[in-house]
Amino acid sequence: MFRFYEITTRQRADHISISTNSQSAVKPRDLRSNDKRVLALKKLFEQKYSSGHLITKRGEEAPASTDKKYVLDLSDLGKYMISWHSQRPNIAYSETKIFDKYFDQLFKRDYRPENAQALSFIMQAVWKSWAKENPLGLNESLLAMRAYAPYHHLYSVSLTFCVLNNMAEGVPNPSQAYEKLITGNCFDQIIEISGLCLNSALEAAANEPQPANRVFSPQNWIKTKACLSGIRAGIRQYFTMLPTMPNGKEMSSKIRNALTMDSSSFEARWAAD
Repeated sequence: MFRFYEITTRQRADHISISTNSQSAVKPRDLRSNDKRVLALKKLFEQKYSSGHLITKRGEEAPASTDKKYVLDLSDLGKYMISWHSQRPNIAYSETKIFDKYFDQLFKRDYRPENAQALSFIMQAVWKSWAKENPLGLNESLLAMRAYAPYHHLYSVSLTFCVLNNMAEGVPNPSQAYEKLITGNCFDQIIEISGLCLNSALEAAANEPQPANRVFSPQNWIKTKACLSGIRAGIRQYFTMLPTMPNGKEMSSKIRNALTMDSSSFEARWAAD
């Protein structure tokens, strides 16, 4: 049994799809694949990157002619955006929240494809740090939370710009931040530092005194706002201590000069709570 509707009004058709979605396996992400904002972003993205492809539908595959570095999944983009722009990596695991509760805040009509691709490039580098070889020596508890913690790593990258530019509230523009990392020749270095600061934040939280009859749970910690403030504190402490390390002054000066950004390169955090 199925229903077939022929309707000229797009908005009414969308309302019917949502209202009758009680027995099918259609998810919020699927319902948004034909949203006009998503379609506009897809068009702009693929015009900007001729060898790229924005996957908007579940099960869709990019054409063989595309460059894998420029293939971006809408679901992944939503996770990147809520981690970077909303500074809430602790809810990036939930597609339901991204494509339902926070969709309007995240997928703005004027979102630039350069920012989407910059987030993708940064996250591609982040994922390399979470390989089985564990190149950063991350805590086993973090590695066990691979479905959650890498988005905190992306958040940590954004915080390096906030901390070094004394921006307590602003969020750096992704494409400008990526350009700074590349031109400053410190891309891999910042990916490593931000991962180590996330690791330090976890270990610091694990060593804090716990209430009676309570045991520290990394899985609970990673989903709290205390985790976010702990990462920021870890980054601030790292760059405070860096000049005291061997060759630290030179490294600190190089990174600070490379990542210096004008206040106009930061914008207010997108509300997601």
